[in-house]
This record gives sequence, structure tokens and C-alpha cells, in this order.
Amino acid sequence: MSELHTPSPAPHAVPDERAHCAWCAALGALNAYGGFSGFSARALRGAEDAAGTAPRNPARRRGATALLGAGAALALPAWAREGVDVGKKSWAVGLVPAEEIEAAAAQQYAQMLAQARQKNALAGADHPQSRRLRVIADRIVPFATEWNPRSKNWRWEVNLLGSNQINAFCMPGGKIAFYSGILQQLQLDDDEVATIMGHEVAHALREHARERIGKSSATSLGLKLGAQLLGLGAVGDAAANLGTQLLTMKFGREDETEADLIGMELAARSGYDPAAGISLWQKMGQASKGAPPQFLSTHPSHGTRIEDIRRSLPQVEGLYARAPRPPQRFQPMAATAAKPERPARDSAR
Repeated sequence: MSELHTPSPAPHAVPDERAHCAWCAALGALNAYGGFSGFSARALRGAEDAAGTAPRNPARRRGATALLGAGAALALPAWAREGVDVGKKSWAVGLVPAEEIEAAAAQQYAQMLAQARQKNALAGADHPQSRRLRVIADRIVPFATEWNPRSKNWRWEVNLLGSNQINAFCMPGGKIAFYSGILQQLQLDDDEVATIMGHEVAHALREHARERIGKSSATSLGLKLGAQLLGLGAVGDAAANLGTQLLTMKFGREDETEADLIGMELAARSGYDPAAGISLWQKMGQASKGAPPQFLSTHPSHGTRIEDIRRSLPQVEGLYARAPRPPQRFQPMAATAAKPERPARDSAR
């Protein structure tokens, strides 16, 4: 498995329709052995390497920003930070211990990698696109602590899975995976890959899964009953019981908007063009012929996301202008596949 080192950030850095999260759909597909159907490690070798108090409602947030107007531009208060503003985390994250959620996610991630390995659909560390994902993740991860101090101690991992699905995810605790389908079918450049990775990492940093499980335990089961059913008394029991919930996790549109904005900031701080989200969602629209891909089936529309990106770009353009550019660039994943020289293995680093 590919664990990431976390270099220090650059000196300039400052540490309801529901929607399925990408990694939830991924886990469901893998659990049903559907994620690898019709695909082998052969396709993975076909790449060429060239190198709750603040409002969470986006409309309310934009209105509040507009009220600040020119006055904010004249003199920023001492507490102001440069970048996007998404408000505070939901009260519900405190109802379920973070350690339990992260333990459950780590177990599910390990099981998923084991299934991929058995089907020869886990890319090796020497695969060009595996290296590409690690390089981009190594630039994004150092800025994660600005959004979640716990992430400093996460055991970050990134892996490439062989599947034609257009999918990517980051589970709680920093467990990242990309499907070859999203790289290959959309012919993503590095800026677009960083945009997707930043978005998925943002879900983990904002603890959207923990929030949803917390709300479920509070509203549906009651706190005591929820703790008993979720097995929160022991990490082992929690990992076993939470796995089922993680497979069916749903996020709201506000969660998706948060992840879009935070992901754009993470990409900008890392030296990747935050405007790449525009071309990304245009490609998504073309690939899906107007309908969102499976893991985005009830997310905000492509047009809405493009409008939000354009509206929010001024908040991160300064960060991008000052960020060191990546010293290495990679070619998109090749559209045709070559036969692998040897079976794929886990991306040990």
C-alpha cells in the first residue's frame, strides 16, 4: 500500500437532496465484486509517464460575503484567513468518536485492496499513474491540517484500482483511491486530478461521514441505542458495525459544495490550477451525456458546479499565484492498454 510522507507546507500557507459519496459507491461495487468486472491489470499498464454555528447553506454564505463588500477589501480583521469560507463543522460530528469512524474506514479500505489484489486489479507502485497520484497527494496532504488538525496523524494512503468506473474517493483517515476509468476515460491532466483529489480529501477533512452517522444515531436511534447498535464501546465492534453504514453513506448537497470549495483551495495551495474544475465538469458532462456519473447521480448539476467554481475563484487566485508549481508533470492515462510485464501488486512505498 502506498503511504504518503507529509512535507511541510510552503511558507505562505495558512495552516436537501441527498448524494452518494464516491468512496461509498466504490465500496459497494467492490463488495459486490462488480467494480472489476470486465477489467484486468492489463489496462492499468497502458499509461505513459511524461513527468453548528456558521451557516452552511451556500446561498446564505454568498449573501453574507456580499454584505461585507468593499469594506472587507479595505481592512481585513486580524482573524481573517485567505481562501474559501465554508463555516464550522456540524454539531453532529461530536456524537461519534472520530477514532471509531477511522478504524472502520481503515478496515473497509484494507478489505477493498485485498479484493483488488485477488483480481489482479491493484496497480503497483511503479505504475506511472500510481506515481502520478502519489506526487499530487504529496503536495496536497501538507495543507490538510488547516481543515482538520487530526489529519496530521493520519496514515495517508493512495492506490490505483483497475475498474472502468468513473470514480475516486477518500475515506475517513486519509485512505485515497482512484479508479483507472476516471483517469482514462476523461483524459485528466494533473490540475484536474488535483481538483478531484482535493474534493475527495475535503470530504474526509470535514468528516462528512462522521456527521451523517452522528445525525443518524441522534435522530433515528437515540444516542444510547445508537451507541449500542454501532458498537461504539470497542474499536473492533465499531469497525465491524460501521462498515455497513459506510457502504450506504449519503451526503447532502451542502457537503458536496463544501468539498468543491475546499478541494479547490487545496489544489490552489498545492500549485495546481483551481480553474481546472471548469474543464473537469465539462468533461464529466460529456462523458455522462448530460447525466451525472454513478457516484454523482444526485449531486449538484455540472452547470451549477461550474458556476460555483467561477464565483469562488477570486478567493483562491492569490494562493495559486504564490504557490510553487509542481516540478513534474504527467501525461494523461493512455486510452489503449498494454499487457503488464508482471501481475500488479499493492503500491508499497
